[in-house]
Amino acid sequence: MRYGTRLVAVLAAGVLVFAACGGDDDDSASDTTTAETGGGATDTTEAGGGAAGGEMLTELGEPEGEVNLVAWAGYVEDGSTDPTVDWVTGFEEETGCQVNVKIGNTSDEMVELMQSGEYDGVSASGDATLRLIAGGEVAPVNVDLIPNYADVFEDLKLQPHNSVDGVPYGVPHGRGANLLVYNTQAAGAETPTSWGAMWDAEGPFAGSISVYDSPIYIADAALWLMATQPDLGITNPYALDQEQFDAAVALLEQQKDIVGQYWSLYTDQQAALEQGTVLAGTTWQVIVNLAQANGATIDAVKPQEGATGWSDTWMISSQAQHPNCMYLWMDHIISPEANAAVAEWFGEAPSNELSCDLTADEDHCATFHAADTAYWEDVWYWTTPEETCLDGRTDVTCVGYTDWVNAWNQLRA
Repeated sequence: MRYGTRLVAVLAAGVLVFAACGGDDDDSASDTTTAETGGGATDTTEAGGGAAGGEMLTELGEPEGEVNLVAWAGYVEDGSTDPTVDWVTGFEEETGCQVNVKIGNTSDEMVELMQSGEYDGVSASGDATLRLIAGGEVAPVNVDLIPNYADVFEDLKLQPHNSVDGVPYGVPHGRGANLLVYNTQAAGAETPTSWGAMWDAEGPFAGSISVYDSPIYIADAALWLMATQPDLGITNPYALDQEQFDAAVALLEQQKDIVGQYWSLYTDQQAALEQGTVLAGTTWQVIVNLAQANGATIDAVKPQEGATGWSDTWMISSQAQHPNCMYLWMDHIISPEANAAVAEWFGEAPSNELSCDLTADEDHCATFHAADTAYWEDVWYWTTPEETCLDGRTDVTCVGYTDWVNAWNQLRA
């Protein structure tokens, strides 16, 4: 999930300006101490920086003077976009770490940027995190060196998308659920409560369905099959053997006939909802809020089958040239003050429970269900599919992410 409420207005005005990525000075590193991690995916690359090849820091050294980040737009604001939105300048003044940021527009682009070895850290979504871990692009994180980690919601820690065998590979940034949005006039008295609205060729929304345009959407089809075809044995929408995967793709092929829009830019779906050119779809809470504010006759629900969702993670490069500044940044961005600011600017549930007392909108955390643990119990956060089945099965091989990408490209061709 990408851009938030306040950020939207600025993007629409076309004045979004981000700090340019600074130079790649290799003037770092220093009093950093490392240790072998106790487990997890440690097949990491050798590196010239402090946090190299499957090692985690055991203590912090002197800040190196800068940190180079790959981030989603809206995650690293220094006042350039809006003078009142700035959680970077204070960090720079306090730590001496100049923050340089390269905006990543997609998860695939972020993975490629991290593979270059030029960046110290990344705000990765769950459809990228396990790829980064398996590829050795990121190192495990010593959360004892990140004081604000203690106040992160417990149900965000050590999740399948941000840890391996109990070893954290980053700190949670924020989260959201993928919701079912629908036009209230088209729905009439039959308010939808099921994802069946997305697959029903005879339903009131057929022909005007809006679908998220990404390989990870195959998991949404798997989620529906999990609820409606138990004989397939799907227990995790990201752990699909070949038969289960083929069934999900076949369902998506059938859905094509009733799809009116595939969207990847949130503004495209928002506009379509406001214009009434799409009547139902998978969406994000922030899109619903924005479209409703502009008069769209829509509402949204997390359907009874549960939902897919996203939880982004700040990760440190295994080749980080500025590991001390990166650790300081990870602690800063999940601090109550910075986390409240970025969650509100972006439009998401914050990861730090203390943030909820600091948002300008006192209802922000309630709107985004930040502290509602029960709400998240049936939300399946985006996770990179692997051949090793994420549901624990060892008697079959699951379909890896590359095949998800190939199948989606074929579907969309």
